[in-house]
Amino acid sequence: MDKTPGLPLRLVPERLIGGIEREEGEAPIAGATWYKATAIGDGLLYQFPRGALAEARYLAADALLDGTHLATFLLTLQEGEEGPAFGLSYGLLNQCSARMRVDLEAVNQNRWRYEREGAWLKPLCQGERVDLHRVDRMMVRVDRKSTEPVRWCMTPFVASIEEPPRLEEPILPHGPLLDELGQSTLYQWPTKTRSAGEVVARLRAQLAAAPAQRWPDQFSHWGGWKNKRLEGSGFFRTHHDGQRWWLVDPDGYVFWSSGLDCVRVGTAAGFGGLETALSWMPNPNGPYNEIYERRGPVPLINYLAANLIRAFGPGAWYEKWARIVLGELRRLGFNTVANWSDWRIARDARVPYVRPLEATYLSLPLVYRDFPDVFHPDFEEAAAAFARPLRETADDPAMIGYFLMNEPNWGFAMETPAAGMLFNTPSWMYSSTTCASRVALSQFLRERYGDDASLSAAWGTDVTFQTIAEGDLKGGARKCLGKLSRSAAQEDLAAFSAIMVEKFFGGLSAACRAVDPHHLNLGIRYYTIPPAWALEGMRHFDVFSMNCYQKDLTGLEKPVRSVVETLDLPILVGEYHFGALDAGLPASGIGHVPDQEARGQAFRVYLEDAAAKPWCVGVHYFTLYDQSAIGRFDGENYNIGFLDVCNRPYEPLAAAARASHERLYQVAAGEVAPYDDEPEYLPLLFL
Repeated sequence: MDKTPGLPLRLVPERLIGGIEREEGEAPIAGATWYKATAIGDGLLYQFPRGALAEARYLAADALLDGTHLATFLLTLQEGEEGPAFGLSYGLLNQCSARMRVDLEAVNQNRWRYEREGAWLKPLCQGERVDLHRVDRMMVRVDRKSTEPVRWCMTPFVASIEEPPRLEEPILPHGPLLDELGQSTLYQWPTKTRSAGEVVARLRAQLAAAPAQRWPDQFSHWGGWKNKRLEGSGFFRTHHDGQRWWLVDPDGYVFWSSGLDCVRVGTAAGFGGLETALSWMPNPNGPYNEIYERRGPVPLINYLAANLIRAFGPGAWYEKWARIVLGELRRLGFNTVANWSDWRIARDARVPYVRPLEATYLSLPLVYRDFPDVFHPDFEEAAAAFARPLRETADDPAMIGYFLMNEPNWGFAMETPAAGMLFNTPSWMYSSTTCASRVALSQFLRERYGDDASLSAAWGTDVTFQTIAEGDLKGGARKCLGKLSRSAAQEDLAAFSAIMVEKFFGGLSAACRAVDPHHLNLGIRYYTIPPAWALEGMRHFDVFSMNCYQKDLTGLEKPVRSVVETLDLPILVGEYHFGALDAGLPASGIGHVPDQEARGQAFRVYLEDAAAKPWCVGVHYFTLYDQSAIGRFDGENYNIGFLDVCNRPYEPLAAAARASHERLYQVAAGEVAPYDDEPEYLPLLFL
């Protein structure tokens, strides 16, 4: 039982926002109300006495999304009508009840993503840090939707101290959500596989055809351009020829990297709490045992692997899949096995590949989200341990290079790592007595200001070097420092964040070069363009990598040129994609077009626009396979693959890829204009 007065607290909407309507009729969830929203921003407003949530630890409600397409929602907690607002975005799985269990520790912004739970998908933190003592309102609004209205039912929220129980038996109004092949049961579409026999026949035919698949004739042994040769070094390197940047393959041919991410048996579905939503779950101790795995706390089931076992048996299926998929990459014209892939199959086949390194440095204390304490005395050894796996590929000419990390969580925050660190590193979190990076920040400020009085005057609040070094800003000192909105404080914290980034990337990069001096350091795959304070630390890379989900790169021309000029490095795009809603998946993905033909057009526009940019040396498409219709480990359920869960290629997209790869190097060299027949781009529908 909650012992705090006022808790548990039942929260009901005070009023409707926008064009949302409350519907009459019985809901499948006891105590739930039906709502129907027709526009983004429609939602519900909850108001309560200021500070009513101050002692609560959780918010919870049950919900069920009607229809067949994803909708995402934004829950906000706000300090008054004009005050700072914390946001938590999430999605819901159609035709399956979900329990939303919001951990109110999230308002401190020290985590970007929380784990999905059943049909509650990809909870992501955004917005500002808020003080629950000052919060007096909450909103739940539709954040993204398809062209159809969003209809869902939801119970009142309950704020409590005790953790609400997980939902173990979801309500499924239309029965299981996946068939025995891993396809959605809620949709019918023209290319849906009708039987296990059909998928087995397809896989065996693909295996037979794989040896005959060939790259475009203009490609060298490594996928470079036969028409332009420089000096070969035996490994991939970068080169600027006076007109543009290139990669150069081991034999000296200029190389432009067109890659596919997730070249692996990659359709695993997160089924924790959703066992009854599956039509078929084979015995985990039988011949299908390899289809089960885990990612952290999330159990996964892989129906693509099950389909391969059906075709080739439990002993030989993986090797046969590797032959099929490498043949498919040659047929499509891709010359790179890109990130998140089984790079070993590429190494063994002598196909160019990249590899990501594992974030073993997370064993260090973390100062903010996934940013480690880089001033910790163990950082140097952690960097050395991080680099050691590169020994395995240090002499392999097929490897283009390595990524240090992917989209660091701290890069999604509104505040700098140094600012976030002040509010999320009380000394009790550490095995030692203090956070080393906070001590270093305190010394940095002491060198700038000399004494506490000067620091307080500049920051406009009562603050001391001791508070900066080890004060618990969740208590009284936090109220004094507020949101650190004064420009001097923000400038100081940005300047120290630059030092943190420099030490972080410099340390990891030096450790990697000590183990592997031959291969390219491809950077961190930052989400689009980093802020200025983060950029200087990226000089340690050989290539600046970013992920970019716009329709092409033209919209980023100006900021990208600034990055190129500042760092004197070429650009590699680590992720982009386009999806549609005509192939049995609830969501399109981050790029959204009307159908499969349009996906092919969008692919060609993006690839060839990028190839024509003199600063770009490659783009990697995310991903080889569609995601599961019930969502991967975090809930993403996108039509973004070149193949579906039954290994059926999307032929309009395949034909488009081959057509662009046939002329890739002519576009890059400026000999032909890039493809520009744009499809219709639709409003984004993703988690």
